[in-house]
Amino acid sequence: MFQELTSRFDGVFRRLKGHGKLTEENIAEAMREIRLVLLEADVNFKVAKEFIAKIKQKAVGEEVVGSITPAQQVIKIMHDELTLLLGGVDTPLREANLPPTVIMIVGLQGSGKTTFCGKLAKHLVGRGRKPLLVAADLQRPAAVEQLKVVGKSAGAEVLAQLDTTPVAICKTSIGEARKRFFDTVILDTAGRLHVNDELMKELRAIKDVTDPHEILFVADGMTGQDAVNAAQAFQSQVNFTGIVLTKMDGDARGGAALSIKQVTGKPIKFFSAGEKLDALEKFHPQRMAGRILGMGDVVTLVEKAQEAVSVEKMKALEKKLRQSAFTFEDFLDQLQQVKKMGPLQQLAGMLPGMNSKAMANVDLDDKALVHTEAIIQSMTIEERQRPKILNGSRRLRIAKGSGTSVQEVNRLIKQFEMMQKMMKQAGRGGMPKGLPFGF
Repeated sequence: MFQELTSRFDGVFRRLKGHGKLTEENIAEAMREIRLVLLEADVNFKVAKEFIAKIKQKAVGEEVVGSITPAQQVIKIMHDELTLLLGGVDTPLREANLPPTVIMIVGLQGSGKTTFCGKLAKHLVGRGRKPLLVAADLQRPAAVEQLKVVGKSAGAEVLAQLDTTPVAICKTSIGEARKRFFDTVILDTAGRLHVNDELMKELRAIKDVTDPHEILFVADGMTGQDAVNAAQAFQSQVNFTGIVLTKMDGDARGGAALSIKQVTGKPIKFFSAGEKLDALEKFHPQRMAGRILGMGDVVTLVEKAQEAVSVEKMKALEKKLRQSAFTFEDFLDQLQQVKKMGPLQQLAGMLPGMNSKAMANVDLDDKALVHTEAIIQSMTIEERQRPKILNGSRRLRIAKGSGTSVQEVNRLIKQFEMMQKMMKQAGRGGMPKGLPFGF
């Protein structure tokens, strides 16, 4: 996510740091480079122009030019302005004083609306909520079936009626939710390949009969300025309250994310970077600015760890570490906890300094975790608890059972022995709070 943007910014900052003292001339040169980076990232022209003007105005002040660390000062200004460009402050979902909270999802066909509905439902279920998904996209029968599938995976019920109209089922869903004690109603409305009057008329009718607390516009992050243009069209017709950016794992440039808030005036509330239902994150402007500038996002990383790892398991592991009793079974359990947190490449991007250039020669293939799991699961209970008994014949059996090579098994055992030593040292000082073993 934003790899290209992060890498280009990193190059600009490196050149700034190469100057012992910044002048108006080399600041102007850096601003020209940043402007080019933004335009190549498909950022709206007016947004890029205003953004550069604000940075330049602050950067040429005496505070920066006369600073001991002028390059760092420019980076700080850049971070602050980027945070404002992305929205400035966190904007949580609105909630009804008296349930249910009604959330209407709108957007073009193919932007990921139905998948987002499932992700949002799973997000709410994980926080103790009881959402009802409503299949209001009756233009495509496949959309109803898709919502049923994602609803089942998310642990949420789906209201679907093919012999009705989108407006009627949305109106019915409110009473159904009250009667059956659902606290949230998520309306999955229809989309089109392009904005048209028929679609907008239907959406306005649904809005009128349901009076939603939130109308979220789902934008395909990979489409850049096209997503921004579509957002403007939907805003003029239904006046949505928030934005969701999807498919951000495939967006190396970031044009939509950097433009859409400034152009529409509406906050970005969620973004997703993956197909899985748990690949949904709340949008935090300051944290996202840090990611884009290669500063990482340790806060989100810790939050993911806290969601994936139970307190009881952490206490049990800490006790084992103090007793120097860390085994392959513990290692397997920790691997599974890490997998719950998301793709390795995405997690690594949250670490400070891990920009695309730094990551270029680092192999973070999630398949490596699968192979490691297979090797450990091919061991007997005794072998996991007493790795020292793993002789040549046992290693050959494990390799055949896991579909790997003896060399891979040997490499894992060697790495595990090194980790055991490291864990003994960590056990003396205590486990770092918040993060599972392995990060």
